[in-house]
Amino acid sequence: MATISDVLTASAGNWTLVPDRSRVTFRNKTLWGLATVTGRFTEFTGEGSAGAGVTGRVVIPAASVNTGIAKRDNHLRSADFFDVDAHPDITLEVTGLVPSEAGATRLTAVLTVRGVSKPVEIPVDTQAVDDNTLRLSGQFEVQRDDFGVSGDLLGMVGPTTVLSGELVFTRD
Repeated sequence: MATISDVLTASAGNWTLVPDRSRVTFRNKTLWGLATVTGRFTEFTGEGSAGAGVTGRVVIPAASVNTGIAKRDNHLRSADFFDVDAHPDITLEVTGLVPSEAGATRLTAVLTVRGVSKPVEIPVDTQAVDDNTLRLSGQFEVQRDDFGVSGDLLGMVGPTTVLSGELVFTRD
């Protein structure tokens, strides 16, 4: 099995996210933990660079949120949640990729939601699909209140959101 150093060496260069081969999803408990809301973002762009280190940026228009229920999606776009009129984009600025135990890797990044930026670490699986395609898959949890995403009527919505992504990049 290739180590992260092997993958980085083989992947040196600039990369562009392929949205139609990628996905960004979320899930959050609601109804006092009795149900789970799942959704996805239907639009996003990104680029990255690998070599001595890894950097990158993924931009997600918050208005592209889709849970399959239009009324809920409109509420998520409102000032109660994402406030897309004032804060149209969610961004993830990748600052590094570091190995961890058992050959796994972690992305170090800064997540910005509603204008609030917080450092995050994301455990990821990195796979070179072929010479020109790289796939990063991972998930992590955030506390909604840390980013000013409230919208919690009577304590119905759980405080933790799980964000997941499978991002496919092609070499420039």
